Amino acid sequence: MTTRVFLMLFAGAVLSTVLSLGLAFGERQRLIGQFRDFHAVERVAQFVLSLETVPAHLREPFFSATAGIGMRAELAAPGEVVAPQRSEFASLLDKRLPEHYQIASTMARPTDCAPPAHSARRGSGEARGRCEALLVSLHDGTRLRLSVLPPRPPSMRPRIDVVTYGALFLLSIGLVAIVVARMAMRPLKRLAQAATDLGNDIERDPLPERGASELRQAAVAFNAMQARIRAHIRQHAHILAAITHDLQTPLTRLRLRLEKVDDTELREKLISDLSAMQAMVREGLDLARSMHSAEAMRRLDLDSLVDSVCADAIDAGQAVSFTGTTGVSLMARPLALRRCLTNLIDNAVKYGHQVTVNVSYDATSGNALIQIQDKGPGIPATEMEKVFEPFYRLEDSRSRETGGTGIGLTIARNIAEQHGGTIHLQNLQEGGLEVALRLPGQRAHKP
Repeated sequence: MTTRVFLMLFAGAVLSTVLSLGLAFGERQRLIGQFRDFHAVERVAQFVLSLETVPAHLREPFFSATAGIGMRAELAAPGEVVAPQRSEFASLLDKRLPEHYQIASTMARPTDCAPPAHSARRGSGEARGRCEALLVSLHDGTRLRLSVLPPRPPSMRPRIDVVTYGALFLLSIGLVAIVVARMAMRPLKRLAQAATDLGNDIERDPLPERGASELRQAAVAFNAMQARIRAHIRQHAHILAAITHDLQTPLTRLRLRLEKVDDTELREKLISDLSAMQAMVREGLDLARSMHSAEAMRRLDLDSLVDSVCADAIDAGQAVSFTGTTGVSLMARPLALRRCLTNLIDNAVKYGHQVTVNVSYDATSGNALIQIQDKGPGIPATEMEKVFEPFYRLEDSRSRETGGTGIGLTIARNIAEQHGGTIHLQNLQEGGLEVALRLPGQRAHKP
């Protein structure tokens, strides 16, 4: 958007400037034309008035001197044809000379417009305008034929200073357009960043409601939307937490009563089912907490956190190995992120037994990459996204040892998305499943 606004401003300013310069240049050419016509008329009038003071037998040498002032003068032939309508130049000359002079236009000959010999080389490559052929009657009745040569047009080649000024002008327009484009897009970028931050942290600070009226209105609407979303999530989490919490008491009483059942086999089956129900209730509470966490964000070292989680898994007797380093620190909720990693590793151990955790830094995307690989059977491609749905399990049985409750990956993804991260699954060619957790973070040092 910044580039588009810059190009629109730059192109608009340049186009407006070009149109203004075109109009100014046209007006300049018109004024120059009027000025030249005025001086040409003045030269012809001064020549005619001066010629009145020259005796008739001395006028021929006087005619030859006119080549130096852009004219040709000669006596008109007896059969010189008068044009039916006077030209504008002839009308101007008629207004300049006294009333007893008769001015008329005639047809110009090809030789009339040829430049003088001494100036042919200088003007040979330049286009010249239309020449004027006039018939002027003097006081003594002598008719003169005057050919007024058009002035040589000015050179159209730009001077060095014009090119320099033009480059400086375009540079100044570009700088102004960049500044205006950035100023115009800064509120939009701030709003876009706020929307991104909102997806990662619903408890982020509201946007400051300042600036132009449109910006204040957008900030007010965004803050109101954030408040509604926050209230909706809290209400949803509170309802789920209340339901699961309230179930704990009757389930506990039911467990105590089951202890009094005399049939041992029936008692064990009922207690097993009840234990599964209590586990589901507890995980329902965990799901509610993962959707809305009140834990404060703080900066932590990702390598230390992953190493700690893997060490805990090893201490618990799980076959987990840890390799690699990222050198990344990030703002996160430590307990929630630990729960995310623990769920992913526990899930891999449950189905793949031997688990390898490798961490690295992707400089292209600026993300820390945590790869958890197991040796299990993998997941069908059609089930890759479904396993993240709450209470969805690939196992058909209800056994806790095989299928679980189907909520661990859901909680892990919720926590990852709250930290601006993603979780991606893919089957390995040599067998097994890889879970790739990507988290945005700042690389504090090179490992």
